[in-house]
Amino acid sequence: MDFGLVLQTDPPASRVVSLMQRAERNGFTHGWTFDSAVLWQEPFVIYSQILDRTTRLKVGTMVTNPGTRTWEVTASTFATLNDMYGNRTVCGIGRGDSAMRVAGRKPNTLARISEAMRVIRALGRGEEADLGGGTVVRFPWIKPGAELPVWMAAYGPKALRMTGEEADGFILQLADPYLTEYMVRAVKDAAVAVGRDPSEVTVCVAAPAYVTADDSPGALAHAREQCRWFGGMVGNHVADLVAKYGEHSAAVPDELTDYIKARQGYDYAHHGRSGNPDTQFVPDEIVDRFCLIGPVEKHIEKLTALRALGVDQFAVYDMHDAQEAVIDAYGTQVIPAVNG
Repeated sequence: MDFGLVLQTDPPASRVVSLMQRAERNGFTHGWTFDSAVLWQEPFVIYSQILDRTTRLKVGTMVTNPGTRTWEVTASTFATLNDMYGNRTVCGIGRGDSAMRVAGRKPNTLARISEAMRVIRALGRGEEADLGGGTVVRFPWIKPGAELPVWMAAYGPKALRMTGEEADGFILQLADPYLTEYMVRAVKDAAVAVGRDPSEVTVCVAAPAYVTADDSPGALAHAREQCRWFGGMVGNHVADLVAKYGEHSAAVPDELTDYIKARQGYDYAHHGRSGNPDTQFVPDEIVDRFCLIGPVEKHIEKLTALRALGVDQFAVYDMHDAQEAVIDAYGTQVIPAVNG
């Protein structure tokens, strides 16, 4: 199993770079960041510094979207980094929840994501792509062997199906084993239905991880409070699914949607941050299901179960008060045990 580190690009950028260097030293293979231009600093500028100060780490967006940049600009930015540092990027893409809504726009449609994935992947490989209206372009400076995998974030049935049909990877932002099994199966079945080898779709589960010294009530309570924000962030996406498909729909599992009934609103000023006041509705059960919390052995146990469900990478959301400690615990204890 590969391991990734997920950060927000809060200033100073030097700290983001430092944490990514620490992650690589501890055996992490991927470094991911949010991409929301109003809320955080520009990730691609910071990626150049991360890539320059690491040797093997791959970097990518978790996630970008097809609306805040034109597709050829997104492809060119990734491709430039790959040309400079050797195919060490992944384009994670989705609807653009925070990036679009904070700017007063609606998240992108699946049709738009589909077209964007096709264009970005092709251009990143040095191939021709139609930007729309018959305008076909190609980057003349791309070298042979260039690659740009495009991974799609998804929860809903149509997005899961499209991921299996079209994407190089699947980003699932929760670590609940039941929902992981359900959604990975949907993606793989969709791949098979269109004649793809399902193993071609890399599965990345992303969720907060908080390592405690023991499983005492106090230690677990603190860890839950540091990670409760994640249930609110997921709930923000889930609310769109409930609005579209209704409550108790056969299209979306109740295990994903039931907990948001008490949700009252969401302020993006606290998006993805511990102590988010808009996430008090998230029960402890959801935090425990969606995240990895507890002593090292609990992390190893859950990660082993996720790997058995077809998960290729676990990406640690590291937005809490123990960033270095979790990176180090994973490097010295968790990663060696899971991959030993």
